[in-house]
Amino acid sequence: MVDRIEYKTREQMRVMARAGLVVESALAAARGAAVAGATTADVDAAAASAIAAGGATSNFLGYHGFPASSCVSVNDEVVHGIPGQRVLREGDLVSIDCGAVVDGWHGDSAISLSIGAPAQPRDVDLIEATRRALWAGIAALASARRLDEVAAAIEDVAIAADLHPIDGYVGHGIGTAMHQAPDVLNYRTRGRLAKVRPGMCVAIEPMFVVGTSDSAVLEDDWTVVSADGSRAAHWEHSIAVHDDGIWVLTASDGGASELAEHGITPVAP
Repeated sequence: MVDRIEYKTREQMRVMARAGLVVESALAAARGAAVAGATTADVDAAAASAIAAGGATSNFLGYHGFPASSCVSVNDEVVHGIPGQRVLREGDLVSIDCGAVVDGWHGDSAISLSIGAPAQPRDVDLIEATRRALWAGIAALASARRLDEVAAAIEDVAIAADLHPIDGYVGHGIGTAMHQAPDVLNYRTRGRLAKVRPGMCVAIEPMFVVGTSDSAVLEDDWTVVSADGSRAAHWEHSIAVHDDGIWVLTASDGGASELAEHGITPVAP
């Protein structure tokens, strides 16, 4: 059975945009806390504080037992890293993923960064290419008939950069729950993906690695690592599709600054 897609009204999208702004603030706080000598728990605490200050609640904390308000993944950790006493060091590549709920509506976003000077030559390219892939996917969504076009746009960036999307980890619908139908793939597939229709809200989140696209899950049953130990990057935004265009719900400008180079002007719901 295929899960049904939850289509939102523009009023509901506006509430999701409020949640999205809290997530943006939380990621900014987490980025500021992600310095050499800090622990991944310190990064999570900064995100949690910003979520509370925004009058929202975390949708990560307690999710299937997840013990923190954010995921902090380091180096070969692709996604779902559990914050703790790991100390960040100069040159670490860190991905931070978090979300928030306002009045029952969810936001979800992620960033990647280097702690100080990159330790490996390809880190800058990996972080930047994954970020470009996110925006290429968002730009494709603006005119896509199906989510296949989003997947193709993301994969094309990976191919051009000689990087690989992690197999099996994809974006998702978002709304009254953090994870909903439809899946938003980061690579082409033989089957057709969902049609893009007004009212659809999705989280697009490319996850790229330098090496193989295979992954493994650590004994904590959460942390996903690259199978060959290569470094990973992860970027994400939540986006609304409505009759007049798209709006990036987790960006205060709706994505205008990034989408301008794609010739797209986002429209608020």
